[in-house]
Amino acid sequence: MASGKSTPQACKESLIAEQTYYRWRKEYGGLQVDQARRLKELEQENAKLKRLVADLSLDKLVLKDIASGNS
Repeated sequence: MASGKSTPQACKESLIAEQTYYRWRKEYGGLQVDQARRLKELEQENAKLKRLVADLSLDKLVLKDIASGNS
């Protein structure tokens, strides 16, 4: 909306849908750029850790099954 453009104009020039703009504004509206970057980094790290926990849990179940003789 810089340079006095309306939201639809700015979105069209940025090649994003208005719905996307409003979703981003709702999620990141009160954050500074560095805070938004850090949030994204933390979300990615959290997703990675969740995958690791899921993999380790699966490994544990397989080992437990093998140890009990139900292979």
